[in-house]
Amino acid sequence: MPGVGEPPRRRLRIGAVAAALTGTLALLCCGGGSAAFFLTNLGGDQESLVSNEQRCDDDHRVNVTGSMPRMSDYGDSQMRNAAIIIKVGQDMRVPPRGWVIAVATAMQESALRNLGNSTVAGSRDIPNEGVGSDHDSVGLFQQRAGWGSVAQRMSPDYAARKFYEKLLKVDDWERLSLTRAAQKVQISAYPDAYAKHEDIASQIVNALAGGAARTVQIADRTFCDQASARTIAASGWTAPIDGGVGSGFRSTSRPRHNGVDIGARKRTEIHAAATGRVLVARCDPDHSGGRTCDVDGFPGKGGCGWFVDILHAGGYVSRYCHMIEKPRVTPGQLVKAGEVIGLVGSSGNSSGPHLHFEIHVDGDRSYAGGVNPVPFMRQRGAPLDGSA
Repeated sequence: MPGVGEPPRRRLRIGAVAAALTGTLALLCCGGGSAAFFLTNLGGDQESLVSNEQRCDDDHRVNVTGSMPRMSDYGDSQMRNAAIIIKVGQDMRVPPRGWVIAVATAMQESALRNLGNSTVAGSRDIPNEGVGSDHDSVGLFQQRAGWGSVAQRMSPDYAARKFYEKLLKVDDWERLSLTRAAQKVQISAYPDAYAKHEDIASQIVNALAGGAARTVQIADRTFCDQASARTIAASGWTAPIDGGVGSGFRSTSRPRHNGVDIGARKRTEIHAAATGRVLVARCDPDHSGGRTCDVDGFPGKGGCGWFVDILHAGGYVSRYCHMIEKPRVTPGQLVKAGEVIGLVGSSGNSSGPHLHFEIHVDGDRSYAGGVNPVPFMRQRGAPLDGSA
């Protein structure tokens, strides 16, 4: 746990991070699409469904004809298009992770609108929800002529099916970041753009398909709220370690406790909770300004010890404190969900081996940006107590 009275950390401004990291990350991004990841539009949108407490049901069937749940930026027709995308994925037996990827892709390409094109003959005569002008692209996924006829590409069912067919041909697509998986299908001029929609796409899938983004795929079955360590939920999140929460978030006795403590043995592997960029990986100074993280700490010492901060799509930041040794990652590095970033220890302000885990919103790494990680992770199918 961070020391009581620790000075608040500087608020992270997303645009500043993108600019500051561009030079460093240029080296990482020169390997092609494999390294490219949300250097633009990191913040994304923070709209919420009317209810943030979506259950995870055994039956994830979607209704494409009934009333649609509402979101602030997506109307009835857009939500219905998302339902069609999910329904096609279900019919094709695509796992829920694919539904999230497909919905996020259509959010980026068309804002979930079935678009005609001012330069494509006949497209405006087909029922549509707007008119674009990007080359010869039409439909929900802005597919070009090679994907089919104009009428086919402007059929939401056909467009979704063609997207999934190509996605399923991508090697190991379920383990790729959303932006890489979507880019493999779309070959977009803006490969970084898809990631910012992942969180809202997950909320849409949850609302339309009974919490399906909270499921993890194991063999041919899906399980609710079981993502942990190496298993990733359809939302793209996983619990960083197994184990129950001990000390909770901002309790009455510890109002400045900005995260939760998860007990674990020393040298237990800590996993990145979601795909993202490493912002910080260092030894946190204690109250006296010392950087003595290679030894066990003690209550009142102050500081996180060896710790890591990771920036995720949507402007979320996850923090991992009290590692036993120098983290296995470095600032600017892209890490995948579930990747090992360090080992549990007891460095810094700590009374014994555990992982202190925090979630921050809006890119704000200070106390003000902290939120309770227990409900946050549960709603992403990765409960911190290891139970459904």
